[in-house]
Amino acid sequence: MKKEELGTLIIASEDSMYRVAKTLLYNDADCADAIQEAIVKAFTNLHTLRQDSYAKTWLTRIVINECYAIMRKQKRLVSLEDYRQEEGACKEDYSGLYEAIAALPAENRICVTLYYLEGYSVKETAKLLDLTESAVKNRLARARARLKAELEDDVQTERVQSHSSETKGYMLRGCGGL
Repeated sequence: MKKEELGTLIIASEDSMYRVAKTLLYNDADCADAIQEAIVKAFTNLHTLRQDSYAKTWLTRIVINECYAIMRKQKRLVSLEDYRQEEGACKEDYSGLYEAIAALPAENRICVTLYYLEGYSVKETAKLLDLTESAVKNRLARARARLKAELEDDVQTERVQSHSSETKGYMLRGCGGL
């Protein structure tokens, strides 16, 4: 693969690299750092790419490794709630699904991102993460079960709140007639 082809691949994979980085690192600046370092390493180590057909997988693996390196450097994990308070982010900025995915353990979250959001197969995901295919399948199953439970709880809570406010309004209108 030539450097021009790698440049084209990087531009085409920009969103994909960001989603993978955002899965592991919540801070946008850290994501940008990881992606930038991955790009530099990709150009520097282009000669190590054995088959051009695996270039995107190879690039994604570099991004994941850079994210892990940043996490090691920080030597701290910040909960999502703490991060939002630090950044002053509004809760409404995130969909329920995104929040549920973000609440997953990192090992499950990266599998979900690679498989469902990036479209990698179980085999490719396993290779990217240096896992067995059965480990990836197990992590995906655990993640699906947890996401299902979390999202069902959210829907149930919304229904109860909606019903409660409807009942409250009805009671207030009813009391006005006395």
